Amino acid sequence: MKHGKKYTEAAKLIDRATLYDTADAIALVKKTATAKFDETVEVHIRTGCDGRHAEQQIRGAVVLPNGTGKTVKVLVFAKGDKINEAEAAGADYVGGEELIPKIQNEGWLDFDVVVATPDMMGVVGRLGKVLGPKGLMPNPKAGTVTMDVTKAVNDIKAGKIEYRLDKANIVHVPVGKASFEESKLQENFDALMEAIVKAKPSALKGQYLRSITLSTTMGPGVKVNTAKY
Repeated sequence: MKHGKKYTEAAKLIDRATLYDTADAIALVKKTATAKFDETVEVHIRTGCDGRHAEQQIRGAVVLPNGTGKTVKVLVFAKGDKINEAEAAGADYVGGEELIPKIQNEGWLDFDVVVATPDMMGVVGRLGKVLGPKGLMPNPKAGTVTMDVTKAVNDIKAGKIEYRLDKANIVHVPVGKASFEESKLQENFDALMEAIVKAKPSALKGQYLRSITLSTTMGPGVKVNTAKY
C-alpha cells in the first residue's frame, strides 16, 4: 500500500521495533496527526481470544472520562412514558414501530447508537439485517437494552464507547481526538484498558493481550508496551 508524503514523514518519527510506554506513544500519535481535520485517536488491541467460541467473546462498554470528542446521535426505541424520559435525557430521535419503514425502506441511518427498552426488542429485532452488520443493534451487554433510558442516553452522550472483538479477534476503539491534551488521552486510554483487562474471558488459556497499537485516522501506528497489563 502506497502512503502519501505526510504519512511517510510521520512514520519516520516512529521506531517500528520499539514498544513505547503509553505516555510516549500518545505524544508520538499527536505529533504524527498531520491531516487538515481533527483526527480521531484509535486503539487497536490484538487479543489471544478465539471469538468463534462464545466463552472467549469480549463485548462491553466503557464511559471515557473525557468523552470521544465526537457528537453522538442517539436513537431510542421506546413507548409510553419512556418516550418522554428519552426525550428529556437528550436523545436525538425517539420512536417505535413507525421508524421501521423509514430505516428499512428509506435507508435512514442518521444516528450513531441505538438504545431500546426490553419491551421494544421485538420491534427492533425486525431491523436486525440492517442494524446488525453496522454494529448498531442494541445489546444488554453494552447497556443499550435497558429500562433506564436516562442513564443510557447520558452515558452515551458523555463518551461511552462500545468494544467488541472483530473477526480477527482485534478490538478497535476511539479514545479521543488528536486535539485533546495528552493527559486527557491518557485518562481515556487507562479507562479503556481497565475495562478490557477486566473483560478477560476466564476460559482463555495463554496470552490475553498480544499487541496494542495507537494511531490517528490517517497516521501510522505506534506500538504500546503491553507488559503492565
